Amino acid sequence: MLKKKVFVSGCYDLLHSGHVEFFRQAAQYGDLYVGIGSDKTYLGYKHKKTVYPEQERLFMVKSIRYVKDAYINAGSGVMDFVPTLDIVKPDVFVVNSDGGSEEKRRVCQERGIEYIELQRDPHEGLTARSSTDLKKTESQIPTRLDLAGTWIDQPYVSQYAPGWAITISLEPTFEIRERCGLSTSSRNMIRKIWPYNLPNMDPEMLAKLVFCFENDPERSDGIISGAQDSIGICIPGLCRHYYNNRFWPEKIETCNDESVLLWLEGHLIMVPMEPRKPGCSVLEGKDINETKVRALAQAADNCWQAIMAKDLQAFAQAYKDSFNAQTAMFPAMIQGCVQDYIDEYKDKVLAWKMPGAGGGGYLACVVEDAAQFCKEHPEAFPLTIRRAGF
Repeated sequence: MLKKKVFVSGCYDLLHSGHVEFFRQAAQYGDLYVGIGSDKTYLGYKHKKTVYPEQERLFMVKSIRYVKDAYINAGSGVMDFVPTLDIVKPDVFVVNSDGGSEEKRRVCQERGIEYIELQRDPHEGLTARSSTDLKKTESQIPTRLDLAGTWIDQPYVSQYAPGWAITISLEPTFEIRERCGLSTSSRNMIRKIWPYNLPNMDPEMLAKLVFCFENDPERSDGIISGAQDSIGICIPGLCRHYYNNRFWPEKIETCNDESVLLWLEGHLIMVPMEPRKPGCSVLEGKDINETKVRALAQAADNCWQAIMAKDLQAFAQAYKDSFNAQTAMFPAMIQGCVQDYIDEYKDKVLAWKMPGAGGGGYLACVVEDAAQFCKEHPEAFPLTIRRAGF
């Protein structure tokens, strides 16, 4: 008598004993087949990359002795397993009780598949595990990338002319290195209070709390960190903030339009450079005047309008203009290895800048196609913008 075919589906990132026990229990109903969420599905659903790529997850799942075979699901979203279901044609579909749904039950009913929900129980003598709990051991505090208008959040700049700074909040899907222009000092301050995740509260209020905490009035170095750091980290999506000779902006505007955020992700990449060297001062030789600050403010205005219109050429030009305005005021931003990297990539990308104050770190570039560029240049990586509600 042929054994029944049993099917389960999930991402199985950070594979742990809870997954193996689930496979063991499901395999008691017959030969077990596993559908695995693709990297693309996970990124689209969670707005962050998996820890392990799909082929590595497929290898690990197939290696478990309870599993007869496994596949990468070809669908998308929470029902990405349906194409695999129709290939395997199982007799039984098994889910954990917290992973069940009426939609899954209906799909099984339409196909004559028995639907079974299991309780999430650990194997005897083992601690209960979940991917969510495991991920809490690694900080998920976002970082930020400044797109345009950088430096105008300092009153000694905005005193000459007011203007916007534009930032995006980024998921920590890559190694966030120290002294590389991604607000690591502000991020480290946040981690002293909330080590793993930002609290669920009003983002603007959270940003102001972080700004005040970081800029303790008894801070010995006398430096006030720009508000764009805390705002860029704490406020999700795309954000612009208007500075007028004060440390905190007069107004803040956000964009969480999914089509705009996807468009930005499709045209932004970063390339690692050497970190800013100890003792490096990007303030040396600064030359700030009204003309140069107005050029910075105008570039930020143009950048926002280009993003809203999803006009790639205008975005690239405004992005480049903003960086040129920065370096006209702070020429020491380009020192050490920076110019060598600019020379290497300037004919391969549409525009470039350094995050933060410069002096090293990353080259953040506008490109025609982020996925294709990263495929052709393995040293580069794409960015994932943090969405509201995550």
